[in-house]
Amino acid sequence: MKESDIVKAILKYLKTVPGCFAWKEHGGMYGTAGIPDIICCYRGRFYGFEVKTEDGEPTRLQEATIRKIQKAGGTALVVRSVDEVRAVIDGSLQ
Repeated sequence: MKESDIVKAILKYLKTVPGCFAWKEHGGMYGTAGIPDIICCYRGRFYGFEVKTEDGEPTRLQEATIRKIQKAGGTALVVRSVDEVRAVIDGSLQ
């Protein structure tokens, strides 16, 4: 499965979660390098999901950005499936 397919599946899932606001962050010259693929706000919590395939690895810049988000109190991590995102969202609320 391609990374773009995983992103689409995750966004489709997040759109079914009541009260969840999520979008795909598009790179480019006006964006910030290293920002996770999917940004999500749910129940007052910030999530950054860097989407990778089963064998994909984040770049050093992506890893550094994830650490910055975590240091600021947000949740950010590499995910590889909808199930992982669901577990993070559900687990954060307990």
